[in-house]
Amino acid sequence: MVRIRLRQVGAKRQPSYRIVAADKESPRDGRFLEILGFYNPRTNPATIAIKEDRVYDWLSKGAQPSESATQVFRSAGLLERYERFKHGESVEVLMQEAAQAEAIRNVNPKTERSATRTGTK
Repeated sequence: MVRIRLRQVGAKRQPSYRIVAADKESPRDGRFLEILGFYNPRTNPATIAIKEDRVYDWLSKGAQPSESATQVFRSAGLLERYERFKHGESVEVLMQEAAQAEAIRNVNPKTERSATRTGTK
């Protein structure tokens, strides 16, 4: 059985995660089938980058997301778009919506911090 789950990367005490499709039996940071995205909870707001078309493909093949991956997908709005995909909406339309949502959600944290430091924001 294939699971969509988080794979920890990054230095000690500074985790970031890759969203991967992996066999259920493989270890957390072990072998995986495909990288589906990236999640960094340490930025404000959290950085989420997901290849939604590939996630739709894996979910339609029967892959099960883990609880943590489900929370990331829910915060990105992916699960609502997947339901619309299952009901026959075009992938191209959904991908355009996902790109717009990602542009709004992923603000460059370095730019955000520098603007607040100088007081220009």
